[in-house]
Amino acid sequence: MSSLLRVGVLSLQGDVREHLYRLRDTGVEAVEVRHPADLTGTHGLVIPGGESTTMSILAERDGFFEPLQQYRRDGHPCFGSCAGLIMLADEVLDGRAGQRTVGGLDIAVRRNAFGRQVDSFESEIDVIGLSPQPFPAIFIRAPWVERVGSGVEVLAVWGPGRTPVAVRQGPLLATAFHPELTTDLRVHQMFVDTIAAYA
Repeated sequence: MSSLLRVGVLSLQGDVREHLYRLRDTGVEAVEVRHPADLTGTHGLVIPGGESTTMSILAERDGFFEPLQQYRRDGHPCFGSCAGLIMLADEVLDGRAGQRTVGGLDIAVRRNAFGRQVDSFESEIDVIGLSPQPFPAIFIRAPWVERVGSGVEVLAVWGPGRTPVAVRQGPLLATAFHPELTTDLRVHQMFVDTIAAYA
């Protein structure tokens, strides 16, 4: 089934190439989504890590928000990593004035909650559904989740405060870390499996 799936990667800014590589390694067809029309024919969409403010400005400029929101409302699975998590959140606690999101995840996120670029780190974390080995999570200017709605499943937490860093709600999946920067395909395979279940 995976070889029949066509998965888009929003290609406005960020870790586009890395997600394309990881998706192709799972056996799906992975394509760049540079224009709203490129969403047509895709079974799922990745919103990559990058800079969420820049990404939202570019999405606004290129007329992406309404098509992306409709795509999500139509039930297409979406996966966001880092900035992509922010783009899928219903609420951004410290975004720029008027910052829009695609939404769909009943969560509130805080941008750059883990600190600046120099505070980037890697940590082995347990992710529900990816046992038995922990996942090598890379955090770069990462957000975290400060509020989780009742319909949201927390897949992974980090630190003594058990801060949520991976969540799922229906066909939407998001991580505060960057699985695309590792060679571990398990998060991408989880998303591909979600697409297959909804296709």
